[in-house]
Amino acid sequence: MALLEAYAPDALIWIGAAALVAGLVRGFSGFGTAMIFLPVAGQHLSPFAALTAMVVMDLVGPLVMVPRALKAGQPADVLRLGLGLALAMPLGVWVLTLVEPDVFRYGVSLFALGLLAVLMAGLRYTGPLTPPMVVGTGALGGALGGSVGLPGPPVILLYMASPLPAAAIRANITLYLILADLALLALLWGFGQLVAPALALGAALIVPYVAGNLIGSWLFVPGREGTYRAVAYAIIAASALSGLPVWD
Repeated sequence: MALLEAYAPDALIWIGAAALVAGLVRGFSGFGTAMIFLPVAGQHLSPFAALTAMVVMDLVGPLVMVPRALKAGQPADVLRLGLGLALAMPLGVWVLTLVEPDVFRYGVSLFALGLLAVLMAGLRYTGPLTPPMVVGTGALGGALGGSVGLPGPPVILLYMASPLPAAAIRANITLYLILADLALLALLWGFGQLVAPALALGAALIVPYVAGNLIGSWLFVPGREGTYRAVAYAIIAASALSGLPVWD
């Protein structure tokens, strides 16, 4: 009842559907939660409420994939990403406190579409992933995570355009995004932007999001990366375009 008092029923339906689809894509691709969820949630919630709901639901859903991610991933690289994230994310959250909600929505959608365009163009990085490069990428992700809720794009671009095996890429991104959620939740609290209705909404979204993660993880079959990427790209594009304020 509290959620119905805080948010319109039709908004809750759209937000719940976005959580389910975001979980599904996250489960079989290892990324995509923010790029799918935020453009939809941003149409119905304030920027900080949308971020809070996403972080709360996103902290629980991917936990089922952590054991496999720790085995397949590269924890040292994930820690370097986390270092860069911790250094830059506070600046991003501070920037978000200064902008209007529509600016946030444009930022979310345009950054998601930009990443999508780069990946579909086939950009490849064939060199070594040096520690300074990894830390710097984590810092860029932290700045974007705090300002538009998208800590993943720089890291996704670095790893998905690299020659690393798909399982290692998926694992590194999964672990990094969990660190990003923890850092963003702490910063939202530090900036005084955590409110009870958004926390409750995030808790309620855990059910559809976890269900999506489990289904997506079950669907993942190594060797079919091309199919998974194509599906993820199509869903991300549709969500990002729908989130542009020009349609209001």
